[in-house]
Amino acid sequence: MTYKAPLDDMRFALYDVLGAEAVLTGLDGGEAHNRELIDAVIEEAARFTEQVLSPLNASGDAEGCHYDKATASVTTPKGFREAYRQYADGGWTGLTASEASGGQGLPATVGVLAKEMIDSANLAWGIYPLLSHGAIDAIEHHGDDWQKQVFLKRLVDGQWTGTMCLTEPQAGSDLGLLKTRAEPNDDGSYRVAGTKIFISAGEHDFADNIVHLVLARLPDAPAGSRGISMLVVPKFRVDRDGNAGERNSLAAGAIEHKMGIKGSATCVMNFDDAQGWLIGPPHKGLMAMFTMMNAARLGVGVQGLGVSERALQRSLAYARERLQMRALSGAKSPDKPADPITVHPDVRRMLLTQRAFVEGGRVLAVYAGLQSDIAARHPDAGARRTADELLSFLIPIAKGLLTEAAQECTKEALQIFGGHGYIAEHGMEQYVRDARIITLYEGTTQIQALDLLGRKIMQLQGAGLKHFLGEISAFCQANQANDSVRAFIGPLAVAAKTWGDLTQAIAQTAQGNPEELGAAAVDYLYFSGYVTLAYFWARSVLATEGGSLATERRQAKRDTATFYFTRILPRIHVHKAAIEAGVATLPEVL
Repeated sequence: MTYKAPLDDMRFALYDVLGAEAVLTGLDGGEAHNRELIDAVIEEAARFTEQVLSPLNASGDAEGCHYDKATASVTTPKGFREAYRQYADGGWTGLTASEASGGQGLPATVGVLAKEMIDSANLAWGIYPLLSHGAIDAIEHHGDDWQKQVFLKRLVDGQWTGTMCLTEPQAGSDLGLLKTRAEPNDDGSYRVAGTKIFISAGEHDFADNIVHLVLARLPDAPAGSRGISMLVVPKFRVDRDGNAGERNSLAAGAIEHKMGIKGSATCVMNFDDAQGWLIGPPHKGLMAMFTMMNAARLGVGVQGLGVSERALQRSLAYARERLQMRALSGAKSPDKPADPITVHPDVRRMLLTQRAFVEGGRVLAVYAGLQSDIAARHPDAGARRTADELLSFLIPIAKGLLTEAAQECTKEALQIFGGHGYIAEHGMEQYVRDARIITLYEGTTQIQALDLLGRKIMQLQGAGLKHFLGEISAFCQANQANDSVRAFIGPLAVAAKTWGDLTQAIAQTAQGNPEELGAAAVDYLYFSGYVTLAYFWARSVLATEGGSLATERRQAKRDTATFYFTRILPRIHVHKAAIEAGVATLPEVL
């Protein structure tokens, strides 16, 4: 079965649930970002992903990338390079980049939907432009004028691609341990030396040059994470005037043999006094890194959404066709030798679980995209600040929950196929393998949880949570007398209040023992994520009162929302109990 972009549901999330057209056209420079333009863009993205990327998914997984040790070069699977040329020629590389940088300046919200389609169609291929997008963000926000002129425009038009070179063998999530060095040259450049591992798109055959953004230490760097700088280190040397020179002294030492995303080149990168240029002030590289990381973390959350959507499509189609046994209440298809497996309640449970996470998660992802656009271009400074705080708060939830939900969705999809899902013929096992990485890179689920509870709640005093709980409260108060959504308002209001009370209780407990934060963090992330999706499902039910969906799809939305509130939202009670059990229940493992 080929991939079919869920355009109707995307439009429902955009226009009916979130009112995106009014929001986007009201932003500075957004007058032209109306429904007609957005629909044209996502329809063309659907065509490209369905016709170009999706057919390469299985073959790219089977072939993988090829590493030539003699030349330290990487060849991507057949068709990948040609697909990238079409992608770049179509202007997709600069879809959301600023017009000043040569991009189209379209909203980040549109980029979220385009990315979902890319990741549904071909997750491994989609990693290459994701890394370039992070490099564009970092240089645009922190680079000098000449760096923007030299590097940014070529990244935006797709001539060059980008990477993020953070991880080292001894420094994974703890970047304070990194050892890569950067020594100054007389011309203002630096000599960068060290080894980076797990570098996605570190070497490939897509582009003429690869722009590596490398974290390193200058000679006078203080110890720990406060001593990290960021440098731009291109595969081929480039001077301040943009003149390309000889091959830089860096190379891919190997590519990793991985569980999944085999069409994506994951490289060991060796820098041997390679020429690089400082981005931003010395020892302030983490600022630039978090600019990349925030965009990348939301992007990885969208990867979870994308692979979950693809798994849902495949398992739903299979379940409708697969004949096995009879319904317990009697034959539903007496003219056939057995009933379709959709008659069995637990198969419906598995399908509805996927649908609940996919369709609720899509509203969350689009909502996050809208906050990004509001934070960047709203005419009111207060609105920009609120949106920025909301986005910062939601990013670890979106990344953590949507990627963990992808583990559940792909598992349930494979289970529906039974033994046929375990073999390669139907493609389901690839989705399970591909999905596994997204809970790990750009910060594991545990890192997202610590970011949410330790930084966004404790350090920042829960600014984003306060905004979000206020929004949920206002929604509940405004709709408490609305018969169409009343059944969802009460449970949502209770869950939101519990969220606030639980947060305060954790903060108080942690004052006596900071280890309580670590013990509570992952359960708190899940709790937060489930309540967040409950809010967006309640809004989705309200949006079915009108809007663009056909009558049967409106009923399906209500049914899925009921399933979510009765079968998934109650999971918060288990997470609350685990949090309240405290760190005392986590003794030293001997």
